[in-house]
Amino acid sequence: MAALLMVPRQRKERIFRGMVSHLNNLTDNEMRIRYRFGRDSIAYICNIVGDKLRRSTAKETALTVEQQVCIALRFYASGSFLQVIGDTMGYDKATVSRAVNDVTNALLDVKDNFIQWPKDINSKNRMKCGFHRQMNFPNVLGCIDCTHIKIQGPSEDEAAFVNRKGFHSVNVQAVCDYEGNLPIYLLTGQGQPMIPTSSTHQTYVTTWRQTTEDLQTVRMKPEKVCRVFGACAVLHNIALTRNEPLEDVCGVHVQQDQPVQVPNFEGEQDGRHIREHIARVFFN
Repeated sequence: MAALLMVPRQRKERIFRGMVSHLNNLTDNEMRIRYRFGRDSIAYICNIVGDKLRRSTAKETALTVEQQVCIALRFYASGSFLQVIGDTMGYDKATVSRAVNDVTNALLDVKDNFIQWPKDINSKNRMKCGFHRQMNFPNVLGCIDCTHIKIQGPSEDEAAFVNRKGFHSVNVQAVCDYEGNLPIYLLTGQGQPMIPTSSTHQTYVTTWRQTTEDLQTVRMKPEKVCRVFGACAVLHNIALTRNEPLEDVCGVHVQQDQPVQVPNFEGEQDGRHIREHIARVFFN
């Protein structure tokens, strides 16, 4: 018996997979199904976050910037568990976790380049003119909406994350411009009552509806959900600026609302009368 106990345990052989880029074997459509971005856009993302992700080591097993970005994009696009992403792409769960965390932080570091509230008078006037041109509604800078991101109940302040529907969530409030597809601001609630506009702990933005649905299946801490949401906001705006197609590429129907032309209002030009005029157009 003592001899059996002294037998050394065999160490599991380490397998290094995914070290050779597979992107060259995929078409742009196949890449968008997996990552929501085409080849050129993935190269663009790698370029803007490369300095944050490049490893200062000569090890052949160290992940390249492209590999880290692809791991994170697959996670964002699928909303699957880290273990599943690792098994699918040939990486250890811990490696996937580090890559997602590092890429998320790198994207948030450049968020000010892609998510901007209009600050100067020209930008504000452009926003106002855009809304007025489409809706005949004056002095509007953005459209606002809210959603709840379902999460697992945290161990700390659990009750603060229960919303009015009875499940745990993080409240997200987003604002987009007159084109309806360019998020410019967001508030995410952390550890606060789930009341719209009341939580201002972090300021990130996104409007990817599918992202919110996917994240409901990922059991993450609230602060991590907020950071992932912010990273997806940056990616959303990158997709727009690079003209990435928003049509259905993975079985998800993406519906884009068309602007409704509101007839000119000839009455008294104040906020209350104009709002009543627009309300009659939409609800009568």
